[in-house]
Amino acid sequence: MKPYLIVGLGNPGEEYKNTRHNIGFDIADALVKKFDACFEKGRLADIALFSLKGKKIYVIKPNTYMNCSGRAVRYWWKELNTDLKNMMVLVDELALPLGKIRINPKGSDGGHNGLKDIQSELQTTEYPRLRFGIDKNFSKGNQSDYVLGKWNENEKEAVNLGIEKSISAIQTFILEGIEKCMNTFNK
Repeated sequence: MKPYLIVGLGNPGEEYKNTRHNIGFDIADALVKKFDACFEKGRLADIALFSLKGKKIYVIKPNTYMNCSGRAVRYWWKELNTDLKNMMVLVDELALPLGKIRINPKGSDGGHNGLKDIQSELQTTEYPRLRFGIDKNFSKGNQSDYVLGKWNENEKEAVNLGIEKSISAIQTFILEGIEKCMNTFNK
C-alpha cells in the first residue's frame, strides 16, 4: 500500500511563525502533534511519520520557502514512491472567509506562488489540496503585508477551529477518500 504525503506550505524561520501565509505549517504541526509524532530535519524539508489505521502518513514542511516549495514536494513524492492521489497540499487562501476550508482533487494555482511552483515541478495540477481561508481583509496594494502578517486576537478562535476542521478533513481524506472528504467538508 502506497503511503500518504501531507504537505504543509509555509516559510521557515521565527519571523514567519503564526502568520497567515504559514497556516499550512500550522495545520501540519497540529496534525503531527495529535498523533504524538515529531518532525525531524530531512532533505529539503522537516518530516514526520505516523500511522493511521495501518496506513503510513508522512507529513512534510518544506524548508525551501513558500515560493520554491515544488522542489521539496517533488523530492519527497519520488523518495516515498507515493501516488499523487495520496498527496494533499495544505495552503492559505485569500478567496475564502477566515477559517473556512475547501478541498479539491486538482485545480489551478489560483495565483498562489507555492502552488504554482509545485505544479511547475510536478508538471501537473492533478493533486489534492486543502485551501484554508485567511480572508482578504486588506486595502489595495497591501496583500503581501497582510499574508505575511500575524493573526490578531479576534482571528485566533476561527483559526483554531479551522485547524481542527482541517485535521478532521485530512483524516477523512486518508481513511475514506477525496470524494467523501469533499462531500463532508466543502459545505
